[in-house]
Amino acid sequence: MSTYVYGITARSHAALPEALGGVGDPPRPVRVLAEGELAAVVSDAPEELRPKRKELLAHQNVLAEAGADGCVLPMRFGSIAPDDKSVTSVLAERAEHYLERLQALDNKVEYNVKASHVEEAVLHQVMADSPELRALAEANRQAGGGTYEQRLQLGEMVASAVKAREAEDAAGVQQTLEPLAAATSVGPESTGWLANVSFLVDRDSAAGFLEAVEELRKARSHLDVRVNGPLPPYSFVEPGPSGPAGSAGE
Repeated sequence: MSTYVYGITARSHAALPEALGGVGDPPRPVRVLAEGELAAVVSDAPEELRPKRKELLAHQNVLAEAGADGCVLPMRFGSIAPDDKSVTSVLAERAEHYLERLQALDNKVEYNVKASHVEEAVLHQVMADSPELRALAEANRQAGGGTYEQRLQLGEMVASAVKAREAEDAAGVQQTLEPLAAATSVGPESTGWLANVSFLVDRDSAAGFLEAVEELRKARSHLDVRVNGPLPPYSFVEPGPSGPAGSAGE
């Protein structure tokens, strides 16, 4: 039977709630596999697992319950090992790394911050900041819209200015919030977002971090800034090539 891995914690971690259910239908009973100073929170893996809302929530719930009484290194949804022995073998092989991560991430949570431009507002800023763009736009207006080539030139110049502003604002978001975090992790680029950054924040400093995000929104009103968290520190597990299910974090 394959083993589904939710996360890794210290062997001394408080016991999990009784009858805690995980993924699967019916929910598979959650159990703990101990090895040395470490333990893995696992269950039997369902034969067919799909990333449906119910299953994703079950995965998150197990991590929330386990993380309520101490640090847990979260595994990504769908992390499956061949069997229990495979899991405990990796715990033994990578004990030093996991123990270091547990210490580094203790009492810390992740906040993911994404930012995008409010189109009308950023276009207004770009035009306001560039006398050249304003002059060209005015010349086109007085010429009844300008020729095709003139309109194309203006459009390309505006697009270039917006692109430059994207890079500037992405750096600004990270530089503003970075001093309030213990670590940062830049996420993959995705359509629609100019910034996608995860911040590792001490639980006791979370209120101050969120206040800083709100100040950022006020200072850069041309940005749509969204925060997701607190989350388990997925982006800071730093898995090696031989993690129990191949990868951790998301």
